Amino acid sequence: MSQERELLEVDVLFVGGGVSALSGALRLSQLVKEQNAKPDGPRLKDLMIAVIDKGVRAGAHGISGAIMDPAPLRELVPDFLEKGAPLEAEVTKESFYILTKTGKFPSPIPLPPLNNHGNYVVSLTKLDHWLAERVEKAGVDVFWGFAGVEVLYDDGQVVGVRTGVKGVDASGHKKPHYEPGADIRARVTVFAEGSRGSLTKGLIEHLHLDEGRNPPAFEIGVKEVWQLPETRVQPGQIIHTMGYPLDWDTFGGGFVYGMKDNVVAVGHLTSLDYADPHIDPHRELQKFKLHPFITGLLQDAKLLQYGAKTIPVGGYFSIPKLTFPGGLIIGDAGNLFNGQTVKGVSMAMRSGMLAAETIFKGLLTGDLSEATLSAYPEALAKTREMKALRRARNFHQGMDRGAPLGLPTVIAAYLCGGRLLKERLGSRPDHTHMEKVTEGHGKGWRAARGSEIKYDRALTFDKEMGVYHSGTTHDHAQPCHLHIKDPQLCATTCAAAYDYPCVRFCPAGVYQVATDEATGAKSLTVSFENCLHCKTCDIKDPLENIEWTPPEGEGGPKYTEM
Repeated sequence: MSQERELLEVDVLFVGGGVSALSGALRLSQLVKEQNAKPDGPRLKDLMIAVIDKGVRAGAHGISGAIMDPAPLRELVPDFLEKGAPLEAEVTKESFYILTKTGKFPSPIPLPPLNNHGNYVVSLTKLDHWLAERVEKAGVDVFWGFAGVEVLYDDGQVVGVRTGVKGVDASGHKKPHYEPGADIRARVTVFAEGSRGSLTKGLIEHLHLDEGRNPPAFEIGVKEVWQLPETRVQPGQIIHTMGYPLDWDTFGGGFVYGMKDNVVAVGHLTSLDYADPHIDPHRELQKFKLHPFITGLLQDAKLLQYGAKTIPVGGYFSIPKLTFPGGLIIGDAGNLFNGQTVKGVSMAMRSGMLAAETIFKGLLTGDLSEATLSAYPEALAKTREMKALRRARNFHQGMDRGAPLGLPTVIAAYLCGGRLLKERLGSRPDHTHMEKVTEGHGKGWRAARGSEIKYDRALTFDKEMGVYHSGTTHDHAQPCHLHIKDPQLCATTCAAAYDYPCVRFCPAGVYQVATDEATGAKSLTVSFENCLHCKTCDIKDPLENIEWTPPEGEGGPKYTEM
C-alpha cells in the first residue's frame, strides 16, 4: 500500500464548506462562466475551483440562529424563491423582553438594531445544503469529510493546505485503511472555517495579521429545535430576551424563532467574557426553558435537534488583516459578525462574494499578488454590512462591564453613530476574565447553579441527551483531537483556582472529573467523541491549556435542522 502523500493542484481553494465559502465558490463560478461566454476577451478555460470541509456532507456542521438579510442572496441567486431556497419564513412579528425568574417586561420602545423587517428566519443547515447543490452543479469540486490540518507555505506565501490523515488508531498506529493526508496547492487559498477556525488562528499568529487589533471575543450559542403540537409561534415570529437566567454581570440573552410547520428554534447566548467559573451555558438554556413564558410555548412539544457553536462578537476592531500573500479570510473566520444585531449570515455571504470578485479580476489579469487581493477588504468596507458593523464598533466592549453600566454605554454609542469619548474601547481575551473560586462571588450563591436544574427529559435535557440529538459521532479509534497541553495543570492549578471550569463550559459533556476510588485522587477525562466542534474550550480555558484541532474527517455533528 502506497503511503505517498497525494498532491492536488487547483486554482482557487476554499477551506471550509459553510455559507461564506459556498457563496464565494458559486459567485466565482458564475463570473468564470459569464466570461467564457463572451465573444471576445480572455478565457478562463479549465479553471479548477475546490472546496474542502471536515463535515460528512453539506450543512452537517452548519448552525446559527438564524435571521438572514436576503440582500446578498438576492444578488447571488436573483430568483432564489423560485429556485426553492429553504427559507423558513419572512419575519412578520418581533418582540423583545426583559425576563425575571418568573415574569417578563416588554421593551417600551422598538430596538433599532433588532429591527428585522424584510429579513428571513432560516435554517443554516438547510441553506448550506441548498447552496452546495448549486455549487456542485456549477462544476466546483467539493470534498466533504476532508479536514484541513496544516497551512502550506512557500517562501512566506500561502500556497495551500494539507488535509488530515485517515485510518490511525488512538495510539497513532496505522490501521488497514490508512490514508495519508493530501497536499492541496492553490494559486489562491480562501480561509472560511467559521468561528475560531483552527488553521485561521495559526495563520493569523504566523503572519501577525492581528497586529494593532483588539483580541477576538466570542459568545457561545446553545440551540434546540422543537416540534410544537399546534401553532403557538407563527412562522416568522421572533422573540429576543435579556435578563433571566443570567445575572446582570454576565451578558447574553435568549431567542425563539418561528419556523415552518409548527417548528421553533429556541436558544440562549452567553458571552464568553463571563467571570463566574460555575457558569454552564448548556444549563443556562435549560433554565431559560423553565421560565413560565418559554415553558408555555414548549408544552407537549418534541425535541428534534440540539447543537452549539461559538460566534465571533469582538466587532469591528477585532477583524484581522483579511489578505496576505496567497490568500484571503472570509466570514466568521475573519470575525465578520455583528454582535449588536446578532447577525452573521448575510455578512458571511457578502464577504465570500466580494472575495470571489476580487480573485476573478486577478485571474483575468494573471496578477494574484497581495496588492491585487487587497481590493477585497476595500470593497467590503463600502458595503452596508460593514458600515453597520462599524457603527456597532464598541458594542461588545461596552457590554463587557455588565448590563447596568453596559446598556447606557451602548445606547449612547448607538445614538452617536458608534462614537464615544474614545473612538475605540479596549478589550481583553475571553479567557482572562474568569475569576478564581476564591475571588468575587466564586464561592457564593453562584456555586449552587448546578442544583437549580433537574433534567426531566421532556422539557430539560442533560448534555449527553443533547449530544444524542445532535447526531454527533466520531470514530473512537483515533487520536484525541482535544489536546491537553499539560495534564498536571488540570488536577493542580486549574482545579484549585477554577474548580474544573471545562466540565461546565463545554456544552457536550466532553470533559469530566474522575475520582480514583482507592486514593481519592481526581483527574480530568476527555470524551472527545461527544465534541460538537463549538471551540469553546479553545477560547475559554483560563490557563489556555486546551487546544482544539480537527478530528479525522467526517467526525462531528450531523445537523439537519439547525
